[in-house]
Amino acid sequence: MLAGFLAVAWLQVGVVLLAVLLVLEPLPGELALQVAVPLVIAVAGLLWWATVRALRLRHPVPAGVPVPRQHAPALWAMVDEAAAAAGVKPPAGVTIVAGASATVGQRLRLGGLAGGPRELYLGLPLLQAWDESRVRAVVAHELAHGSPALGGRFGPVARRGRLALGRIVPRIPRRSPAGPLLRAWARWYRAVDTPFSHAQELAADRVAAAFAGPHAAAAVLRDGPALEALQQLFHAEYLGPGWQTGLVPDDVFGGFLRVLAARGDDVAAFRAREPEAPGEWDPHPPLAQRLSALAEITPEGPEQPGKPAGELVPDLSGLGRALQAVAFPAGARTVVGWDEFFGAARLAEMEREADASLRALSRAAGTPVTGAAEVLDLAADGRLRKIAESVFDDLPADEVSGRVTELTALLLALAALHSGVARWRHSWSGTAELVAADGSYLELQAPAEAAGDPATVGQAREWLTSLGVDLSASASRQHAARVPVLGGVVGVQVDGARSDLLVLETGLLLVPALPRTRHHEARRRLTRLAGDGVRTDGSPAATATATLEKPGAGSRFVPFADVASASATRNGRRSWELNLRDGGTVSVRSTLDSEELPGGWAALDDAVAFLTRTR
Repeated sequence: MLAGFLAVAWLQVGVVLLAVLLVLEPLPGELALQVAVPLVIAVAGLLWWATVRALRLRHPVPAGVPVPRQHAPALWAMVDEAAAAAGVKPPAGVTIVAGASATVGQRLRLGGLAGGPRELYLGLPLLQAWDESRVRAVVAHELAHGSPALGGRFGPVARRGRLALGRIVPRIPRRSPAGPLLRAWARWYRAVDTPFSHAQELAADRVAAAFAGPHAAAAVLRDGPALEALQQLFHAEYLGPGWQTGLVPDDVFGGFLRVLAARGDDVAAFRAREPEAPGEWDPHPPLAQRLSALAEITPEGPEQPGKPAGELVPDLSGLGRALQAVAFPAGARTVVGWDEFFGAARLAEMEREADASLRALSRAAGTPVTGAAEVLDLAADGRLRKIAESVFDDLPADEVSGRVTELTALLLALAALHSGVARWRHSWSGTAELVAADGSYLELQAPAEAAGDPATVGQAREWLTSLGVDLSASASRQHAARVPVLGGVVGVQVDGARSDLLVLETGLLLVPALPRTRHHEARRRLTRLAGDGVRTDGSPAATATATLEKPGAGSRFVPFADVASASATRNGRRSWELNLRDGGTVSVRSTLDSEELPGGWAALDDAVAFLTRTR
C-alpha cells in the first residue's frame, strides 16, 4: 500500500505528461515544439514540482548529547537487554534530549519503504523523574516497534509507512494539483492500517510489561502525559518569561527538578485528567484500551519501589549542563542564577503592562506620560482622575478609582525595583512576592492610594523618598523589557514596499526586506531577530545588534494601541488593513514568495481578528 501511494503520486505526473503529448501530436513539428515547452512546464512541470514537494521527507534531529557506551555502561546494558527482549538489534546510538519522552528515530528513505540506522532519543526528564523500571519499560516499548516478531516481516515497513504518510499528507497544500488523489489514497491506507497499528502497539506494551513488569508498563502510560504536561508548565511559567528578557538560567534542568519536587499536586492533577484522543495519524489505540489490556496481566499488590533512573548515568547533573549547552544555548544571552532570572522576568512583565497603560494615558493627556513621576504630577494637578475617566469611559466611578490605584501601585513598584530598594522573592510552589531589598515587608499599597488624591500626593512623595524610591528611575538598557514574539512572515508587501514582518504581543514590527535574490538569508535574519528579542518600543534587543545586518535601519513599529480599526480580506492573495488613530493606514499583503516563520499567518490573522473585535 505504501508503494502504491508512491506509485500513484508519480503515475499521475506521467498521465498528465502523456495527455500533453497526445494534445501536441496532431500539431505540425515546428508549432508543436513552440507550444510544447511552455505547456509541459505549465502543466506537467507544475504537477511534478507539487509532487516532489509533497513527497519530500525531512528528518528533524532533536538537539541532544550522544552518550557513548564507555561513558554510560549501565545505560547501554539496559538498552541491550531491552533490544534482546524486543527481538531487535540495539540502536546505533543513544542521545539524551530535553523533551520528557523517549522515541526511536530513523531516517526514512524512499518514502518510508527503507530506513536507515536507528537512534534512541531518551529524555533527560525521564531520568530525573522516574525509577529505572519505568525507563526500562518505555525503552523496550519503543525498540519493539522495529521488531518483525510483532507484526510479521513487513511490520517495520508498515510502521515507517504510517509515520511517513503522517508527515507527508498534512504538508500537502490545499490547492496542490497533486493533493486530491494523494489524500484519498492516504485515507484508504489509514483505514486499512489502523487495526494493524493498534495491534502492534498493544504487542509492544506486552513486550514492555514482560521486560520491566506490568506495573511499570502501565505507569509509563499514565505518567508519561503528566510529565510532558509538567514540562510544558515549566517552560510557560518558569523558563519562557525570563528567556524573553535575554537571560538564561545557569541550570535549566536543575530548575525542572525543583518544580517536579515542589508541584506534586499539579502532577497528580495532570495524571487524573482525561487523556487527549489519539491524532489522525497516531498509531496508538485509546489509552483506556491499552491500560485494560495491561491490567489483565498485572498481578495484584503494590508495585515494588525501584532504583532511581538517574543512576543509569554516572553524572546526571553534569549531563544536564551539557544538554543545556545544546538544547538551550546561551548565545549572546547572559547566564544568571534562578533568582535573578525570575526577578528579570517579573520586571519585564510589569514593564510591558505599564507601557500599555502609559500609552493610553499619554493619548488622553496629550503629553508624554512615561512613569511614576509624571503620574504623580498629574495627580497633584487634579488631572489624573479626569484622564482616567476618559480612558476607562465604560466603567463606573468606583472602578475607575480602583484602576488608578492599581496603575499607581504598579508604577511605584517599578520605581522601587529600578531604585534598588525592592526585589522579587520567588517561590517554586507559590506566587512571587515583592519585598524590600533586605527581604522585609514592603508597603506600597498605602502610598499608591494616597498618590491618587491631590490632597495627599505630597505625603505619598515624602513616604516614598523616605524608603529610598527614586520616582524617575528607569530600567537598565541591558534588561529592558522584551515583548513575546508570536510569529513572523518573510516577503510581504507593506504599503506597496517589500518588507518582513514580526507579530509581537503588543504590535507589528516591519523590517525592510532584503532583495529577492537573498530570500534565504531573510528568513534566517528574521528568525534571529525573533530569537534575540524585541523591546517594548519595537527596537531590537541589545543582543540582536550583534547578529543582524543593521536590524533597526528603516524598521517601523506599529503598536496595537495606536490602531483604531482593522480588517482582513482574501481575494486571491491575503491582505490586512490597519487604520491608525492618527488617520494613517497600514496595508499588508501577501506575495507569491511570502514565507512564514512557525505560526506566522495564524498570529497575524489572530491579531487582526482581535483588533476587529475590540475596536
